[in-house]
Amino acid sequence: MRLANRVVPFLLLAAAAMFVRAPFMIEAAPIESTMGVIQKIFYFHVPSAAASFLGAFVCGIASAIYLWRRSRTADHLAVSGAELAVVFGLIVLVTGPLWARKAWGVWWQWDVRLTMTLVMWMIFVAYLLLRRFGGPGSEVLSAAVGVFGMALVPFIYVSVNYWRTIHPNTNVVRSLPPEMSEPFRWAMIAFMLLFAALLIVRTRLEAGRAALEEAYVSLED
Repeated sequence: MRLANRVVPFLLLAAAAMFVRAPFMIEAAPIESTMGVIQKIFYFHVPSAAASFLGAFVCGIASAIYLWRRSRTADHLAVSGAELAVVFGLIVLVTGPLWARKAWGVWWQWDVRLTMTLVMWMIFVAYLLLRRFGGPGSEVLSAAVGVFGMALVPFIYVSVNYWRTIHPNTNVVRSLPPEMSEPFRWAMIAFMLLFAALLIVRTRLEAGRAALEEAYVSLED
């Protein structure tokens, strides 16, 4: 953990430098012929979705470990992953309708991917509410919720390949021309660096909060 804490400043500096550079690369990228300039939201929408899914996986895997071994470290990691899934998921749910309104003429469409993404986000909001207001034993119940939320991610990803939807399928990223794929990869790496830094910091804060809570309990006894 000490090594991870030392890495945080470098992760944040690298992410900040890449985010400063990203708008210039995105501005230089060609304008998509069908959707126009609004398509450039893609460079932030998709990486934030990837970060949200990664947070869901972190929460789900750590929750499964907690259910199996009752590891406090896993529990702290699960809470951190859930919070990041909610934060980056909110970015997805804001940028998506902004893009859809100009590209498709509607703010929202109840197709499979959009609906399941909203449901997944609400599941992790429920996870955090359980942790905050669930009382004794809420760690176990919320861990089960975290595992369930993680299980939705693969279905969300492949849904556009099996159901008719206005949302682009998974081949879009692989089919990007080089002048578009370069800024996309740059933005993706920037989001992943930011995610890693936030995850380390939030896990450390959660461990400190738990230790402080135990100290208060022991003083009351």
